[in-house]
Amino acid sequence: MSDSNLIKYVQTTCPYCGVGCTLNLVVKNEKVVGVEPYKRSPINDGKLCPKGLTCWEHVHSPDRLTTPLIKKDGKFVEASWDEALDLVAKKLKETSDKYGPKGLGFQTSCRTVNEDCYIFQKFARVGFKTNNVDNCARICHGPSVAGLSLSFGSGAATNGFEDALNSDFILVWGSNALEAHPLAGRRMVQAKLKGIPIYAVDPRLSTTAKIADKWIQFNPSTHIALANSMMYWIIKAGKHDKKFIEERVNGFEELKAMVEKYADAEDIHGVPLETVKDLAYKYASAKNAVIIYCLGITELTTGTDNVRSMGNLALLTGNVGRPGVGVNPLRGQNNVQGACDMGAYPNVYSGYQKCEVADNRAKMEKAWGTSGLPDWYGATLVEQIKQCGNEIKAMYVLGLNPVVTYPDSNLVKAQFQKLDFLVIQDIFFTESCQYADVILPGACFAEKDGTFTSGERRINRVRKATNPPGKAKEDIWIIAELAKKMGLKGFELPTAKSVWDDMRNCTPNMFGATYEKLEKPESIVWPCPTEDHPGTPILHIGKFSTADGKGNLFGIEYRPPAEVADAEYPFTMMTGRLIFHYHSRSQTDRSAALHYEVPASYVQINHEDAKRLGIGQHEKILISSRRGKTETVAHVTDEIGPGVLYMTMHFNEGVNNLTNTALDPMSKMPELKHCAVKVEKMGGN
Repeated sequence: MSDSNLIKYVQTTCPYCGVGCTLNLVVKNEKVVGVEPYKRSPINDGKLCPKGLTCWEHVHSPDRLTTPLIKKDGKFVEASWDEALDLVAKKLKETSDKYGPKGLGFQTSCRTVNEDCYIFQKFARVGFKTNNVDNCARICHGPSVAGLSLSFGSGAATNGFEDALNSDFILVWGSNALEAHPLAGRRMVQAKLKGIPIYAVDPRLSTTAKIADKWIQFNPSTHIALANSMMYWIIKAGKHDKKFIEERVNGFEELKAMVEKYADAEDIHGVPLETVKDLAYKYASAKNAVIIYCLGITELTTGTDNVRSMGNLALLTGNVGRPGVGVNPLRGQNNVQGACDMGAYPNVYSGYQKCEVADNRAKMEKAWGTSGLPDWYGATLVEQIKQCGNEIKAMYVLGLNPVVTYPDSNLVKAQFQKLDFLVIQDIFFTESCQYADVILPGACFAEKDGTFTSGERRINRVRKATNPPGKAKEDIWIIAELAKKMGLKGFELPTAKSVWDDMRNCTPNMFGATYEKLEKPESIVWPCPTEDHPGTPILHIGKFSTADGKGNLFGIEYRPPAEVADAEYPFTMMTGRLIFHYHSRSQTDRSAALHYEVPASYVQINHEDAKRLGIGQHEKILISSRRGKTETVAHVTDEIGPGVLYMTMHFNEGVNNLTNTALDPMSKMPELKHCAVKVEKMGGN
């Protein structure tokens, strides 16, 4: 029997959510034919969710992009790599020469490996002296980076997933982990079986809220008022950690003065006062309490302040810097953490080294063999969309589908058409590709080596199991060839390992995370500053990562969302995820089993509202906002309150036809979680 007929297992990391589950790809005849458990993983113990079990099914899809495409006379025609890359290099250089470094926009995905993200931002900065570089963490956990950095000095989760089992109280806030992050949700189930109380704070009775010991329903987007109410009663009852605050925290008096206004804020957040007190005392009285949150906290114009409010609760009660405590965002995509770590961000290089600091720029110029790196804060993801045709004339999008996943889909489509030149690099012809001038076929997770960094800061290896289809190429090869055509140095035909070494050599908090160390099943959790360092599963032990080593409390005033329900648009629309799909479904909808489970969009609507409007179960309805319309079917339920609707983010011509591009002033997060809409009957089922 030839070697090609043998079945082999290739250990790699799931390409979906930010839990970072390890799995084995099953390879036969050089093709991926299935998935099998990898039981030595400390992350998922050989268990997988429905997405992980089917993650191989899109790899050899007949829909894969297999050759470069160039739009000629409005139609895409196949091209050679030389023709496509010559055109891309020419157009990007022409734009840069004519309009300067702010005339270009670069956007990379949180779905691709760290090495792609690093070389992409390096290409933008070295080749065009621009900081107009961003990634899709901007529209999920940008506020986590900003808010946790302000509170603790580091914009990342403080503790790992399994560490929740060391807690005495789990507060889940704005997270439906059992669907969005099932193997992190599994830890919650294990905690429940262990007798650890779980309180879920959510406007919706989600799958996660259903397994909680107590579900606390509050009015959408009123997190700050509720957190402030809790902290008022914690302080009044003397349950704050006075010693911890005195020794390790700044800003207590500012916080204390602010929360005095929120003793009883039921008229804002809708939670009865006795329930607020019970939640506050349970959290503050626990020996070790952990906060786990997700997009319900971040995807708002108050996102950064919401995250700081979670930091306030933890600092006030001393729940940071040891096992079983902390503030932990669940990252939605496989490499949300990593894309930010790699410097694919408009104000920092890898390891969050700020571009505005002259010493950092000098260091990167020396490492990259270049000069003139900019100090300005580049345009963020949604800002780049709004600048299309004005400041930004050309854009390079790697692995993103903005037409479906960004807020206000109609705006994205209109803005893309204003660009002089758009290049999209992806594995499928997505809804966004029709607006491109050049499409470059890249490699999926099973066709490349590299790393993903999970939500617990664990750097997980991704290993090549098969080759890209047709003429498709690994993404770092594409960037390197472009750089070569532009005469740039430091991009010579890289391997994933050489790109990683390039990164860690100029990134102090990851210098010790060598590929050799990443081969272990446990891998490495950053910070890992030296090659003999074991990694850092728990942050802020003894001191915080701030300049003075202390955590920061903030007095934060509640402010309402950018757009609230009114007489014309009387419903509040919320968004979220499903266990069966992943973002714009370009991967998951190519699994027959996942498509079967949820083939089309739907909206949850309360029984009272449905009855009042005469809407029946599964009836077609039209939902409109000030930005657009979407047709869907009604799912009548009591899992949400009256006046509130809920849709998932996964469908084309779906909820993002409605959502708002208003931005959090601090993190530039758009308000994906909250907008005002109206509902109309359409008739039919």
